[in-house]
Amino acid sequence: MRKRSLFTVGSAAVAAGAATFAYGSLIERNLFTLRRFDVPVLEPDAEPLRILHLSDLHMMPDQRRKQAWVAALGGLDPDLVVVTGDNMAHPESVPGVLRALDPLLGVPGAFVFGSNDYRGPRLKNPLSYLVRPSSEYEDDQLRRPNLPTEDLRAALLDAGWADLNNARTVLKAGGRSVELVGVDDPHINRDRYDLVAGPISSGADLHVGVTHTPASRVLDAMAGDGFELLLAGHTHGGQVCVPFLGALTTNCDLPLSMAKGLHRRPGSDAWLHVSAGLGTHPTAPVRFACRPEASLLTLIPR
Repeated sequence: MRKRSLFTVGSAAVAAGAATFAYGSLIERNLFTLRRFDVPVLEPDAEPLRILHLSDLHMMPDQRRKQAWVAALGGLDPDLVVVTGDNMAHPESVPGVLRALDPLLGVPGAFVFGSNDYRGPRLKNPLSYLVRPSSEYEDDQLRRPNLPTEDLRAALLDAGWADLNNARTVLKAGGRSVELVGVDDPHINRDRYDLVAGPISSGADLHVGVTHTPASRVLDAMAGDGFELLLAGHTHGGQVCVPFLGALTTNCDLPLSMAKGLHRRPGSDAWLHVSAGLGTHPTAPVRFACRPEASLLTLIPR
């Protein structure tokens, strides 16, 4: 009788696990969601300014549903679009990425790259993320396929978007002067904030720091220079979360409580928005309690 009970419990657990995986892989990872946040960073009496934050598309060539959903975001009429990397997941991803972004390319925009904009994915054990950040054990970068990084960069530059990979610039958006600083992906040690560091410009109306991975060394440096709003991706919001508990990993040194959403950066006046992103690693195509997302940030007076 006891063996039968154990067998019943075990069978139920396996069935529940299979159902959860099926839901996460077939349903939730396709439940694209728009998040909206008000961010109090503007001067008193300033008109609101809207930033569309996109991240972690991890685009495959045949993901037409995702491409169409992102393209429809052009109807939001944002003042500025910021893309925080990991756009690609396949050597033929660029056309799909551009189909998704096409209605937005006429809007002022800026971008940084993530590690998956340089090298293609490889099969890995997803549970390894719970032990340590992936950059600590991925020593086979040269064995991963090259992705068409420069093709994507050229297309975004041709559209007039600013390349913020270890760069700093000022652009006009929503009738305002916006100073932006960015770094290449800290996850693979391509960040060189020292090349662009320095106090914010007093002549700009808004100051925004951009990175793919929300590494503390970068966030602290940007906040220390006076950037009021910091934008990042990379974490996938944990991707597979525990309901009512949240993320089990951020795959970096960001606290689990900040895996996604809008937060005040500890020890500073800066706001940090971490996007849970719109895609998944192609070898782990599942989300649970963490829908794929884009975010519309409405900047308002303090």
